[in-house]
Amino acid sequence: MRAGIVLVAGWLAVLFCTGSVHAAEAARGAPDSPTQTAYLAEQLRKDPVYISDQLPREVPRSTAPDFAREARRLGVSTYVIVLPSSSFGAEPSAVLAGVHDRLGRKGLYVAIGDTGIDAVQTYGVSLPGAEDASRATLYELAYDATPREVFRHFVEVVTSGHAHQRAEQARAASEDDPDGPPSVHTDRTDRENQSFVTGIAVTGIPLTALLITVYALQRRRVRRAAATATATGGADRPSAAGGVRVPATRGGAKAVGGRTTATDGKATAHGKATAHGGKKAAAGKKAGTGAKGSGSGRKGTGGRKGAGGPGPYPRERLLPLLAAAAVLGGLIAFTATQVFDDTTSGDGSRPTAADMRARIDRVTDGLRRDPLYTDPESPPVLDATERAHLRRRLRALDVPVVIAAVPSSTDDESGGNRDLLAKALHTRLGRDLLIVLADPGSGSIDLVNYGTRVDDMYLINRPRDLSYPQSTDPPLGHRLDQLLTYVSKSPKAKAGHMPYEPPAADDPVEEKALPGLFTGDFEPGLVIGTFLAGLLFGLVAAACGIVRRINRRRRTATGAPGDDRSPAPTEPSTAWLRRNARQELDALTPALEPVAALSEDSQRRAWECLDAAALLIDGDSDGRIDADATPAALACAIVLARAGRTAIGEPDAARFVCHRNPLHGVAHKRVQVPPEGGGRARARARARSLPVCEACRLTLGPVLRLRPSGSARRGAHAPYATLPGPLAALGDGTEIDQLTRDVREYFGVH
Repeated sequence: MRAGIVLVAGWLAVLFCTGSVHAAEAARGAPDSPTQTAYLAEQLRKDPVYISDQLPREVPRSTAPDFAREARRLGVSTYVIVLPSSSFGAEPSAVLAGVHDRLGRKGLYVAIGDTGIDAVQTYGVSLPGAEDASRATLYELAYDATPREVFRHFVEVVTSGHAHQRAEQARAASEDDPDGPPSVHTDRTDRENQSFVTGIAVTGIPLTALLITVYALQRRRVRRAAATATATGGADRPSAAGGVRVPATRGGAKAVGGRTTATDGKATAHGKATAHGGKKAAAGKKAGTGAKGSGSGRKGTGGRKGAGGPGPYPRERLLPLLAAAAVLGGLIAFTATQVFDDTTSGDGSRPTAADMRARIDRVTDGLRRDPLYTDPESPPVLDATERAHLRRRLRALDVPVVIAAVPSSTDDESGGNRDLLAKALHTRLGRDLLIVLADPGSGSIDLVNYGTRVDDMYLINRPRDLSYPQSTDPPLGHRLDQLLTYVSKSPKAKAGHMPYEPPAADDPVEEKALPGLFTGDFEPGLVIGTFLAGLLFGLVAAACGIVRRINRRRRTATGAPGDDRSPAPTEPSTAWLRRNARQELDALTPALEPVAALSEDSQRRAWECLDAAALLIDGDSDGRIDADATPAALACAIVLARAGRTAIGEPDAARFVCHRNPLHGVAHKRVQVPPEGGGRARARARARSLPVCEACRLTLGPVLRLRPSGSARRGAHAPYATLPGPLAALGDGTEIDQLTRDVREYFGVH
C-alpha cells in the first residue's frame, strides 16, 4: 500500500512538473513558434548572412555569397539581415539589439530592407564611419538600387575613409536637388524613351545630312551652270573659281565707256594688241564683247528665263550619297546598342527554382506540424495565449482549416497574389482544406476553400471587418477567433468546392528583362525623325537664302570701299590681292545691272572703272584673273572697282583716292606734302596738295608697298609709285578718270 502511494505521488509530481514547464514555455513563446529575434539569431548562427525567402524576385537567397564577399572587405565580423522593410517594424535598431543579445557575438550588425539600409549597429568592435556610410548611401543612391547594390555601396563608403565628408556632401546635395540622384537602372519607360530617341537619330541625322549635302551640291551646280550660261550666252562672264564676272553691254550700244559701238546689233571692240606687260589687246578685249541685242533682250544671265537650269541632281551621283546615308544610319544604330546596352532593370541576379519555392516549403512544413503557422521573420502579432486558443479552436472544427499568418509583397514568389499562395500551399499539402491567410502587417484575412463542404456564398458574405480591418477593429487574434466561430456555424454544402484557377505569376527573369532597343517606340521615332529632318533642312535652306540675300545687298550697297569691310594692309600678299580683286569685281558687277536707277554720270564713271579693271587683270578675256597678273595690276584693279562702287551712289566722291595707300579708299581731304630731296632744290620747290583719306589726314600712314612681280615668292617690297604701270600715277594725286584713261592707253585701247 505504501509503495503504491509513493509511486502514484511520484507520477503525479512528474506530470505536474512537465505541465508547468510547458506552461512556462508557452507563456514566454513556445519552442514551435520562436520569437523574431530568436529565429534571426539562430539563422545567423548558421550563416552570418541571412536573406529572407520572402524576396526572391528582388534579393534571391542564392546571392548570399555576394553579400558575404562584400562583408569581408570591412575587416570585422559582420552580420547581415535582409528582410522586407515591414518586418523590421518601427525600430530596426531594436531588432538588431535583440538579435545580438540572442546571438551573443561581437561585430557589425546590418539590417537591410527592400528599400535600403534600415539600421547599422556595432557591438564590441570599432568601425569608424559606419553610421555616416549608412547616411551617405541613403542620399547617394537612387530609390531603384537593389539591396545588394546598397550593401556594396555601403562597404565602399566605409572603406573609402571619407564616410563623414561624403555623408555631409550627399545631404547638402539632396537639399539642393529634391529629385534625388539619377536612377541606377533602366526601367521599361526608360527603354521606350531610348527606343524613341534611337529611331529619331537613325532617320533624322542621316536624312538631314543627305538633304543638306544634296542641296549644297545642287547649289554649286546651279552656280556653275549659271556661270557657263552667261559665258556662252554673251551676258555675264563666269565668276566661279576665281572668274571675273563682267556685265554685258549697256543697252546694246556701248559696252565700255562708250568705246564699243553697236553694228548690226552686235558689239564690236576697237582695240589693238600691245606689248605692255605682255597683255593681249585684241578685238573683244572689253567687258561687253559678244553681247547681242539690247540690254533688255540679253540671254544667258544666270537665273533668268532661257538660261537653261542644271536640272535635277543626277541619279548616278545620288546613289553613293544614299549609300553613305544608309551606312551612317547603321553606325548610329550600332552606337545606340552600345550606349543603351542594358538588358535588365535589376542588378543581374536571377532567382533559382529553390529560391522561388523556399517560402512555400517553409510554410508547408510548418502547417504539416501545426494548423496554425505564424511567420517567424515578422514581428509577433499573436501571443502565446492567442496561439494556444486558436490551435484548440482549429482542432475542434469539423472542417479542416489551417491558418498561415504570413505577409505578402510583390517581391515574393507569387508576386503578391494571395490566391497563388493558397494554391501552392494546397498543392504541397495535398488534401482538401479551408486555407486562411492572415497578413501580420496589414491585418487582412483571406479565405480560400479547396474541396471542403462549406457553403462558399456563406463565406463570401462573412462580416467585412473580419477581412478588411479598420483602425478601430480588434487585433488580429480576436478577429481570427471570430472567423473560426463564423466557419463553425456555416451550413454544409452538398459537394466540395474548388476555386477558379488563378493566373500564373510573372516569370522573375522575364519580369526584369527589358524589351529590345528596336521595338516599341522605335518605329514612331523613325517617323518623327523623318519629319524633323525635313524641318531642319527647311530651316537650313531658309537661313542660307537669307545669308545670300544679305550678302547680295551688301555687295550692291554703296559706301566708302576703304571702310572696315575692305581692309588695307601696307604690304599685301599676292594671294590677298587676287582674292580681293575677285571679290571687288563681283560686288561691282551686279550693282551695274539696274541701269535705269543710275544717273548718266554714275554709269559712265562706274563702267569706265570696270572696263579698266578688266583690262588690267583679264588679258586673256576668259573671265578669269590672269595667272601672270602683277601685284601692281591687281592693286590697281581693286582701287578701280572700289571707285566704281562709290561712283554708283556718289559720283563726285570717286574722283580721288588716298595717295599714301590707294587701298585706303576715296579721299575727301587734301594735305600739303613738302617736296622730297634737300638743299636748294628743296627750298626752291613748293609743297604739293595731295588727296588723303580721313585717317591719313590726321596722321600720315605708311606708303603702300608691293612686290615687283607676282610670280616671285620672295623679294623686297617697293613703294607702289616706283613700280611700272598705271597705278604709279596715283602717287601724284591723279584723278580716277585720268587713271582709267591711262589704263586704256597703257593697253592701247582707244
